[in-house]
Formats: sequence, structure tokens, C-alpha cells
Amino acid sequence: MENYLWGAAVLLRGLIDAGDYKQFIFPLVFLKRLSDVYDEEHAAALQEYGDEELADLPENHRFAIPAGAHWDDIRTVTTNVGAAIHKAMRAIESANPDTLVGVFGDGDWGNKNLLPDATLSDLIEHFSSKTLSVENLPEDELGQGYEYLIKKFADDSGHTAQEFYTNRTLVHLMTMMLQPQPGESIYDPTCGTGGMLISAVAELRRQGKEWRNLKLYGQELNYGTSAIARMNLFLHGIGDAHIAHGDTLAAPAFHDRHGRLMTFDVVLANPPYSIKAWNRAAFSKDPYGRNMWGVPPQGRADYAFFQHIAKSLDSRTGRAAILFPHGVLFRREEAAVREALVKSDLLECVLGLGAGLFYNSPMEAVVVTLRAKKPPEQKGKVLFINALNEVAREQAQSFLRDNHQKRILATYQGFSDELGFSTVATLKQIADKGHSLAIPLYVVAGNATDPEDEICIQDAVAQWRTAAAAADEAVAQVISLLGQEASR
Repeated sequence: MENYLWGAAVLLRGLIDAGDYKQFIFPLVFLKRLSDVYDEEHAAALQEYGDEELADLPENHRFAIPAGAHWDDIRTVTTNVGAAIHKAMRAIESANPDTLVGVFGDGDWGNKNLLPDATLSDLIEHFSSKTLSVENLPEDELGQGYEYLIKKFADDSGHTAQEFYTNRTLVHLMTMMLQPQPGESIYDPTCGTGGMLISAVAELRRQGKEWRNLKLYGQELNYGTSAIARMNLFLHGIGDAHIAHGDTLAAPAFHDRHGRLMTFDVVLANPPYSIKAWNRAAFSKDPYGRNMWGVPPQGRADYAFFQHIAKSLDSRTGRAAILFPHGVLFRREEAAVREALVKSDLLECVLGLGAGLFYNSPMEAVVVTLRAKKPPEQKGKVLFINALNEVAREQAQSFLRDNHQKRILATYQGFSDELGFSTVATLKQIADKGHSLAIPLYVVAGNATDPEDEICIQDAVAQWRTAAAAADEAVAQVISLLGQEASR
């Protein structure tokens, strides 16, 4: 399956940028799957009724495939192949207005300089070599294949992958920390390709719990990526998720019947870090009250996303896990906003992780969890975990092994001190440190013996880590800018 899927990308090498593979290959896989499943449903209905017309009735099919829009129709086309593909995709979207509108994205299929007829014909023949029916390829297997492609495209496209891919071992840990339950609502405000939403479903399935009644919501700024998210969810057997395209800060998509922000039981998020191009002036007058801790600086929108997530939590059941760069814990320009965060007592855990878990970036990651209603014994307290060494690295990629996840999860659930690994701090202790959340200020090195030495070493390490994290972030931003300049 992996060779089959990646073989299509090989056909595009040298013609288009690796970062653009996804907007052409994902829609073709989805179109092939829709066509093969339609044929499978038709064959089953024909066997039951013995009548072609009855077998074509809409009630026998999950999705409608209009005449001329089936994969076999496209396969017969030899000229203007891109235009034929585009026409078929739009026809399918129009025939399924409640489920598939916009699902194929906005790829430039008619550009023959980009995709000549011969290349598209080769792609079609490549995908025609296997039948993607449910019987031949169950949803779990095809979904895993799709996830494989997403990761491969992330590997191939370099730093730009951050916009649509989050390390799946880290996503799994974040999901286990929040323990989504059957019937709950799950939200990702910057959902990329939908990996965090799929992880919530996968966790319930792994536990043998009912997952079909989860209510899934996501919003994504990039139109093509939001389309991939919808395809990804469909191919994982999730047909009723709500994925919106748009800017979460400027125009949040989900509201209750009173026009207020919808609230959710679980929020999983990896917001774009430290973006500068956002409307700070509008946020200062936010109609949804998402500036309750203050207005973040123009150069860093991290705490705008942070407050959006906090405002999106159900007041009784709401809990969130957010992946951030370490800078949110200590940067001076966000000190006032951070102080208000601490005083809100929503902050539950600050988990520091090793380098490389931000995809294709050397920065160290931090997961911050929020909980709307803490247990009585945890009120006024925050758990700090230093899991810097709980990471593996192979073939230039970092990930969390099962033993790393289990140790972190056990410490998080235990909410207790472990020398050199975790510390429970009171809000007063955090205030005494100027409301800095830098982890080395709280988690004392395990080999320090004299209390005064502990403080000195701790402060020195905290200062060093602060400077190192800031430097990593600056380097990452420069690399990103150079990459954008090179692609122009």
C-alpha cells in the first residue's frame, strides 16, 4: 500500500514542488476510492435485487457518482485530461451538496505546463492498478495509508510541512492525556489534515468504546489543507465531521444559537507559532470576548490562539492540550497575558518535551493543558513535567516511544512530584517567580544536594534554556523566511 501510494508522488518528481504533491495526489486517491466503493455497493445491490436500475438507486449508495464522473470515465480520456478530472470532481461535489462540497480542493488541474496530459494519464493508470473497495482495503488500512502519505509529503517538503502535519506520536500522547469519551465534542481550531481529530476517534476504537457518536469540529485557514482533512476523515470512516475553511482568529466558524462561540468538551491544537500577520486591532475589540487575558503583541499571535481555545472550553467538562514552542512560557512581551492565564487557574500542566517534535524544526516543544473544572485537590496548582529526555530520534526524525508516552502519562495522571522529572507548584509559587512558566524554575535537577546550589543551578539552567529556545525560534523564523523567498 505504501509503495502504491508513494509511487504516484514519484511520477510528479521534477514537475511540481514537493509541497504541492498533496493537492493533486490526495484528490485522485479519494476519487478512485469513491468510484470503487460505488461499484462495490452497486454489485451488492445487483446481487440482492437482480436489477440494474434498482442497484443504481441513491439509497444503495453512500455517495452519488454522476454520469461521466466515474473513475472509468476519466480513464478513457486522452486529451485535456486535467480538465476532465476537474469536471468530474466538481460534478461529484455538486451531486453530494450536503457532504462533499469543496472536498477535492482547488488544485490547478488545467495547467498543462504543470501537469501534461501524459503525466496525468500515467497517474491515472498507476492508481488503476489496484481496487480501493472497502472489501479489498478496509477503512482503517486506507486511512493509515493516507496518513503515511501525509507524513511522506511532510518529509519531502521540508519546513513548510509544519502547516499540515503534527508528529503523530505526540498527538497520541496529547489525546491520551485528555481521555476523550463517547458522545463528547472534540475541536481543533487549526486542524491541518485532521490528524488530531482522527486520533481522538482512534483512541476510543483502541479501547473498544463507542466512537461513532463523537462530535468532531475543525477549522483550517488553508483551503487545500482543509479539503485534505475532510478527505482524510472520510477515508478513516468518519463521514459526519464538521470541517470549516477560514481564519480562526478573524472569523471563528462555530457558534451556538445565541451567536456566541461554541464550547467543546475536548480541544486538541497545534496552532501556527508566532505568526505576525494577524489583526491585532480587531482582536482588541473581539466580539467573542477572547481577549480576557489581554491583547498579545503584534509579532506573536500565540496567546490569541491560547485565549480562543480557553474561551472554547465547556465550563464543566472542558479540557485542552495545546502544542506550543517554549517561548510562550517566559517571553517578556507576553508577561501580562501570561500572568492573567496563571491567575485564571485554568492552567493544569506544563509539559516540556525534547527537540525535533515540531515537524522539521529543531525547537523543543511544550504541551500545555487546560482544565475548566479541576479536582478540588488540584485547584490553585500547576504540574510541571520535564520530559526533555523522553524522546527517540531515528533517521533525522524525533518521536515518542510507547515507554516515553507511558511514563509521561502516568506522571500527568498522578499529578505529583518526582525528583528531576515533575513538580506541583502553587499559584503563589508561580507568582513569586514573576509568573514565568519556564520549567527549569520548578523541576529541580535530581543530582543537586545543597538547597542553595539547587536554586543557583536551576536559575542558571532556566536562563540558558530561555536563551536557547529564543535562539532556536529566531533561526526557525529565518529559515522559514528564506524558504518563502526561494519559492517565489
